[in-house]
Amino acid sequence: MQIQRSLAAALFLLLFPAVSAVQNVRVQGADFVNNVTSNRFQILGVAYQPGGQEAFGQGSDPLSNSTLCLRDAALMQGLGLNTIRVYNLDALNPDDLDSSYSSTYLNRIFSVVEAFHSYPNILGFFSGNEVMNDVGDGKDVPPYVRAVTRDLNNYISKHSPRTIPVGYSAADVKEILTDSWAYLSCAIDGDQEDPSRIEFFGLNSYSWCGPTSSTANYVASSYDDLITEFVEPRVWDEVSVLYGNMTSVMSGGLVYEYYQEESNNYGLVWLYENGTAEVRVDYDNLQNAYAKLDVKALQSGNSSATNIKAPKCSSDLISSDSFSKDFTLPSLPSGGQDLLNNGVKNPNRGKLVDVTQTQVALPVYGSNGKQLQGLAIKPLAQDQSNVPGTGTSSGAQPSSSKKSGAVQVRSYATTGLLVVLAVLHSLIA
Repeated sequence: MQIQRSLAAALFLLLFPAVSAVQNVRVQGADFVNNVTSNRFQILGVAYQPGGQEAFGQGSDPLSNSTLCLRDAALMQGLGLNTIRVYNLDALNPDDLDSSYSSTYLNRIFSVVEAFHSYPNILGFFSGNEVMNDVGDGKDVPPYVRAVTRDLNNYISKHSPRTIPVGYSAADVKEILTDSWAYLSCAIDGDQEDPSRIEFFGLNSYSWCGPTSSTANYVASSYDDLITEFVEPRVWDEVSVLYGNMTSVMSGGLVYEYYQEESNNYGLVWLYENGTAEVRVDYDNLQNAYAKLDVKALQSGNSSATNIKAPKCSSDLISSDSFSKDFTLPSLPSGGQDLLNNGVKNPNRGKLVDVTQTQVALPVYGSNGKQLQGLAIKPLAQDQSNVPGTGTSSGAQPSSSKKSGAVQVRSYATTGLLVVLAVLHSLIA
């Protein structure tokens, strides 16, 4: 199994209405909060990567086709999602850090910031995804992760119209997970404004892929691989727990993944080359699980987490001798300071546009094989984010043309068996 190892500006997008006065989200203490209402923001999201990992470098961009985005946005709104995670951006090679951490690389990730910073519904950028996914990576890689986090934060500070949080998404490697958290979230010299410190920490959790609560031995024994085909479709038992007694620490999660790939059965929706889509039973089950959540309770404040400060960086925070205790970070590469000071030349900056088309024109089918009728997005007021039950109700009618001329989009990418990405803010000590 190949795990995506990238150190780049992947991002969170909030599924807010497409109008000019969207209320954005900030980090406050150990929470994401609405910048205007100060309501706590809990992520109900999905990894959105049509085409899989193979799509990178092939001219495939999940956000560039408005017709396909409208189709997917309607299905996501029907689920009650409020966040998507978009990745497949340039990677920093952990096996060749010195040469890949360059001004060319910085120009690329700064260009991503330029392209997205004007959107008020950008929740945050990832400085890395599973860059440290084995014990050996813990020795030399951590300072570079902090260096890229520093560079992104400094660029945002100089060139973005607003502050946008930067975080890290970790692999579920038990031997280095705690040290990764401690190393990336502490404040060098105790400086709470330290730009190299992450503001949120994502955990790509590989457990709980079926209707069981005894996950530790289940995964450790590899029985999960043995009986995967017998625990489908997913029943989403973890939803009530993640958005229940874990909310004092977690800020929600993102389901892996929206798109059904050939290499695994973790997708919610089959996508076809002619634009047709087919909802899987996993989608229906997740929709039912989300519908049981108390959204108002999730939005209520977490007063105990408001004034938490990051600990001062120290070797005492690191438990393993094989993990880096060096908090002296790499300096900017040649040409990096000029990029940081003057910005990317001729940046391509996106902007919000008004919604003029709400009805989905492409055929979409339910898990029962019947075509969904009246599928559409429902624009929200500027002070709202999507919640379960927001989307339009879609009836269904029989159709015999579901797969007429439709060829499944194929991808053989293996990006890991992520079930839920839980966001854990780095201000929690």
